[in-house]
Parts: sequence; C-alpha cells; structure tokens
Amino acid sequence: MMAQITILEGINRALADAMAADETVLCFGEDVADPEDGGVLGVTKGLSSRFGEHRVRSTPIAEQAIIGAAIGVSLGGFKPVAEIMLMNFTTVAMDMIVNHAAKLRFMSGGQTNVPIVIRTMTGSGFANGGQHSDYLEAWFAHTAGLKVVAPSNPADAYGLLLSAIDDPDPVLFIENLPTYFTKGEAPAAGHRVPIGKASVLAEGADLTIIAYARMVQEAKAATEALAGQGIGVELIDLRSIAPWDRETVLASVARTGRAMIVHEAVTPFGVGAEISAVINESLFGALKAPVKRLGAAFCPVPFSRPLESAFAPTAATIEAAAKALLA
Repeated sequence: MMAQITILEGINRALADAMAADETVLCFGEDVADPEDGGVLGVTKGLSSRFGEHRVRSTPIAEQAIIGAAIGVSLGGFKPVAEIMLMNFTTVAMDMIVNHAAKLRFMSGGQTNVPIVIRTMTGSGFANGGQHSDYLEAWFAHTAGLKVVAPSNPADAYGLLLSAIDDPDPVLFIENLPTYFTKGEAPAAGHRVPIGKASVLAEGADLTIIAYARMVQEAKAATEALAGQGIGVELIDLRSIAPWDRETVLASVARTGRAMIVHEAVTPFGVGAEISAVINESLFGALKAPVKRLGAAFCPVPFSRPLESAFAPTAATIEAAAKALLA
C-alpha cells in the first residue's frame, strides 16, 4: 500500500527538498519560522530549525515588503518562496506583483529573470468572511509574465511546487485551505509536475468537466454519482491555470461534444470564461450543447454559514448542471 500524506505535508516536503538541494532557495513571510510554528497552519513547520533563520525568515505584516524583498533577492541570484498568508492580501502587493515581478524580464529585454514563487492560500467553507476567502486567480492569469498553478492533491502540490521553484519566471502557487488535510499518495522524492499540463482523472464519452483546486474533488464526487446513472464524464484536473493545457481540453471536448468548467471563483469574468471562449472558437461545429460555466455567486464570500454553503459549487450542483447540459 502506498504511503499517504496530506496536501499540507506535500508542500512542506517540497520546500524541504528544494532547500536541501539548492542553497539559493529561501522562504519568508509572516510567522513562517519555527517559533511561530511555521505559519498559521504549520505549512513551513520545521524548516527554519533545519535550514536556519537566514534562509527561513518571519517577516512583519507587510505584504508589499515581502514581495519587494523577494524580487530584490531574486535579481541577486536567489530563488525565494514568498508566502502571502491569504490570497486577498495579495491586493496589498499588487504593484510589486503586476508591475515589477511580471514585467522585469520583458522590460530588461530578457537580461534578467524574476524566479520567485508566491505561495498563498484561500477558499470558502471556514466562515472566514469576504476579505479572507476569495479566489482571485483570474486577475493574475490575465497578467502577462505570471504563471498560476492550483493543485488539488498531495502529489501535485509537491510536484507543482518543485516545478514552480525551478521556473525562471514568477509563479503564483494557490493553496486551498479546506483541502490542506486531504490525503493522497505520497510522491517519490524529486517528483515534478510540468507547469501547463493537465491531468485526466476519469474518462467518459458524454461530457467533459474541467476543474482545478477544491472543485476537482467536488467534480470527482459528481462524476462518480453520474457514472452510477450511466453517464460518462471525462474529468480534467487543470492543475495549471496560466498557462492552461489547451490541447488536452480541446481533444477531450472534441470527443464528448459537451463541456463544463467549474471553479470556486465568482462566475463573471473568470477562468471559465476564457476556456469557454477558446472551446467555442476552436470547436464550434463539434459542440452538441453550449459550454457551461459553473462558479460561485457574484458576491463577496458570505460569513454566514448557511449562505457560505450555498456560495460555491458542490458535487450536487455539478451533478445537476451536468444532467441539464445533457438534456
């Protein structure tokens, strides 16, 4: 039987393995060092004790300074992994991320790279309210020069983070808070998942569902329920949002003739809109039904538990939307 680890453990292992293999890899952010237990959920626990506080350093509550420092040391030959505790807090550092990290390679004529990884977590389901739970990936996917990834299981969390640290350009690494303790097979040491390559989790002839992060787990439950009703779903875990795996998605939709994109971010102007547009442009004549986008309600994430539970897609709403699409 394969050893099991959680997504949180997969991220911690990837950081430890990367730092052990390369002395230029650094980690810093709010409370990431061991006296503070490796962050609010312990993702970086043990790293400062092992590698020293000169490589794993807790910072003040100053997101712009965290990203600015990451950019600066990356230009000096280091590979920093900067943690922004919650994705909503990236807004404080948007100038540094969008105007500096994403553009310096282009504006220097390719003379300099910015090999930084920005780790951040988000996700509804914990009653954290509207300023702590948003999925904002579409903002960053819309920014040329940034890569955006969002793993859904421990092996991908480990492999994508190693690939992100290897990458010569800035990568936003989105972690989903409600899935931190999801268990899965432990990857082999050094396992890497290529950025921009999706994973086909289930094969089917009736419908293609494209999802990422926690919505993969919801879509997987819906796929299994639909299979029991004789409906074959091809389930694609996108894994990388920017760049995304157009070839795998288009090949699947060409076979099934129907597509649904599911994400936790609000539906309007989201990642689903971009994927839907590409599917329509490329496969208009092959579609048996309009492409379906299924995302969260267009409102701030509610603090109220009953409202929050109705905010984002679930296995039940995905199943119902799939049946409607097939009808």
